[in-house]
Amino acid sequence: MPQPLKFQPKPLPVSIDDIGKRIANARKGNGLTQNDLAEQLGITRESVAAYESGRVRLSDEMIIRLSVALGISSDQLLGLTEIEQTHSHLSLRITRRMRELDRLPENKKKTILQVLDDLIRANS
Repeated sequence: MPQPLKFQPKPLPVSIDDIGKRIANARKGNGLTQNDLAEQLGITRESVAAYESGRVRLSDEMIIRLSVALGISSDQLLGLTEIEQTHSHLSLRITRRMRELDRLPENKKKTILQVLDDLIRANS
């Protein structure tokens, strides 16, 4: 049986509860739904929701998997360093459509971008 500590450790500089918020923010910043992230990780959407809400603690392996899938370091995921804001604050809906647009052939991208430019000019 473990012995009680003689000295209490210093409080952590970050809240463990915030890990779920960082997962959700990084996921949304990457334009991913919970389902998208779950597919990348090979887990269920419900599991992603449980991690984001803090109902389930992250294992070492899941910290690594999430870091890789979200393109951030484990220190950033855990809140030990700041997550660099490389993503704009576009809505998830717009971000997903941008990713889909980027997968189209160049000629179709050019046509769609021209239509967008025309609409933006007409509404400015």
